[in-house]
Amino acid sequence: MTSSTLKERVQATLKSEDTEGTFELYVTRTPGYLWALLFKKLHIHPIAVTLLSIVIGALAGYFFWWDDLYMNLIGMFLLIWANWYDCADGQLARMTGQKTLIGRILDGFAGDVWFFSIYFFLCLRLTGEPTPWGQPWGIWIWLIAAFSGFHCHAKQCAVADYYRNIHLYFLKGASGSELDNYAQQRALMRSLPWNRKEWFHKIYLYFYGNYTRGQERQTPKFQKFYALVQQRYPDGLPQALKEQFRTASLPLMKYTNILTFDTRVIVLFVSLFINMPWLFFAFEIIVLEALRYYTRHVHETFCDRFTKEIENG
Repeated sequence: MTSSTLKERVQATLKSEDTEGTFELYVTRTPGYLWALLFKKLHIHPIAVTLLSIVIGALAGYFFWWDDLYMNLIGMFLLIWANWYDCADGQLARMTGQKTLIGRILDGFAGDVWFFSIYFFLCLRLTGEPTPWGQPWGIWIWLIAAFSGFHCHAKQCAVADYYRNIHLYFLKGASGSELDNYAQQRALMRSLPWNRKEWFHKIYLYFYGNYTRGQERQTPKFQKFYALVQQRYPDGLPQALKEQFRTASLPLMKYTNILTFDTRVIVLFVSLFINMPWLFFAFEIIVLEALRYYTRHVHETFCDRFTKEIENG
């Protein structure tokens, strides 16, 4: 197998080259693809791979508790390993056609478990350690981590995921993206009965609906533009509009990658190497939040421009 053939095969498993950076392709997607090939040969179900990624990623956090670089390196390796499996489960599901609701739920849940474990053990490590100004972190590090995780991290990943799916919608159409909305998810949830077959799906739709509502609240001008597009072009988007939107949206895709996993984890690893793990929280709160605001501003601005152009004919 040549490297070019391997690259082509990996690219064939991606949703879109627009939404994947070079770093992700070689460092994350390619190892994930190779793991997926092995799991396919061994007839391992994608859900089993997802569960393994959850366990390995959660275990990684424990090794960040220790003020010992050797232990931290073990945690770094485990987190990279978990991320390879997180990529492999989706690629394996697409290869084998074994796509399930529980698999989709667990896949989305995996990263939350990893980072909850990371935040928890970093806080245990830092509680008794001194701050840069000399006083122990105490409860403050727990409050900082809670703000960093539940507010900053959650919103950053949600809007990045949303912008990727918006981009895929204008690139490939509805079938090529997962551009869901709150109203549809709530209506579907209410249509399902409370019985042994549907209760789990119903609960999932409740929480997933809340997630989509959070995405919509971050993007009011896109919501107006999207509603207008659906009203004006019920039979399909004009090719010119799709190309114009892709041209405007494509430069933001590199920022959506920064807002999700790889850059965040690189900064985490650097903060552990220099024995200043609190810098990880500072990076999320200051740098990534600034990037989220910038990305939202640019996206909302061109959505507003497209809306006015359509309204004015």
